[in-house]
Amino acid sequence: MSITAADVQKLREITGAGMMDCKKALTESGGDFNKAIDYLRTKGLQQVDKKAGRTTEQGIIQAYIHPGSRLGVLVEINCETDFVARTDAFLNFAKDVAMQIAAAKPITVKREDVSQATIEHELDIYRAQAREQGKPENVIERMITGKLEKFYQENCLLEQAFVKDSDKTIRDYLTETISKLGENIIIKRFVRYQLGE
Repeated sequence: MSITAADVQKLREITGAGMMDCKKALTESGGDFNKAIDYLRTKGLQQVDKKAGRTTEQGIIQAYIHPGSRLGVLVEINCETDFVARTDAFLNFAKDVAMQIAAAKPITVKREDVSQATIEHELDIYRAQAREQGKPENVIERMITGKLEKFYQENCLLEQAFVKDSDKTIRDYLTETISKLGENIIIKRFVRYQLGE
């Protein structure tokens, strides 16, 4: 199958990847767009891994105030250069993350940030619930492991489903943005304020 310039351009518009990368992805996948996208995503993930160790000393602090001024978010997102921090893609990512925090109420950026006291408290509740249901001890441990995973998915920003596209997590969105911009990006910290809390 011959790959046309229009095919390459279409894939580029969908993925934001470079022209040569898009052409190679279409060639490797025999012109199948879905396979080409998967190819680019896999390649992008490898590029992200290479960028993970790079220093991120630039970036922005993004604010979001929900209409009615009863809910606000400040989030610090870092990148490698001031140039990238001023791009539309980076700014849109920061706005989306701030809106995600407002809507989904995460308690930490990543699971490693959850305090041991919080984890123990949750495990105690899950064990008590399982015993209340009369579950045997060997089943309880498997149950609480699953419930703890769900707790992380609901309360850790990077593991939450993206409110604008529930098919991907914030980590997926971060990975896509890193791949598109070619720099390491870190969601460093956030504060969520709600009136009366």
